[in-house]
Amino acid sequence: MEKMISIKNLSKVYKTGSVEVHALKDVSIEIDYGEFVAIMGHSGSGKSTLMNIIGCLDRPTSGKYFLEGIEIDKQSADELSLIRNKKIGFVFQAFNLIPRTNVLKNVELPMIYAKVKSKERRERAMELLEKVGLIDRINHLPNELSGGQKQRVAIARALANNPPIILADEPTGNLDTKSAEEIMNIFRELNREGSSIILVTHEPEIAKYADRIIMFKDGCIIEDRRKEGVENNLA
Repeated sequence: MEKMISIKNLSKVYKTGSVEVHALKDVSIEIDYGEFVAIMGHSGSGKSTLMNIIGCLDRPTSGKYFLEGIEIDKQSADELSLIRNKKIGFVFQAFNLIPRTNVLKNVELPMIYAKVKSKERRERAMELLEKVGLIDRINHLPNELSGGQKQRVAIARALANNPPIILADEPTGNLDTKSAEEIMNIFRELNREGSSIILVTHEPEIAKYADRIIMFKDGCIIEDRRKEGVENNLA
């Protein structure tokens, strides 16, 4: 069966004047449909660079990246935009909600880009907000919500076009412990329902929710472990 994500000998080099920074060095990863993967590492380890490439926000310097069999490096900017909208749901540390737009409209936004009809958009957004426990907040603006509630809106928005993959970049970084637990339980439930989740985090307590942990250091994978032994590895 075709892998959801197949990355082969991927490298990323950033050039600043005469200085070269090797953010990723010959990285190879395969991720199946339905996996819950945590990507860990200290700042500068390469995990966020990898997330940007997986999310089609950046291109590798060399190597291959296939998403659902599509060779991403061969896609135009317009094609990449369409792939991001249809195949990837993004959840960010800073929530990235539109401040002057209510909760319902924030969740509808990806469907507007996907040209989903108004009635269908509203029904889908309502269904997703009920799923994340915010059906009573649909007319609120983001600044009227707690951090945990904002992240729930962001998760609902990420699910809007029913993408095969959810990318979450430090999704609990701005949250208190209780809110972080609630958000991670939502991710775990989504994964049980079939969503594939790739999570970037530097926190072992958050990574423990995943079934697989990929550890980065200096642009290289130093460990790739399934759930068995994860607890001991992070202790």
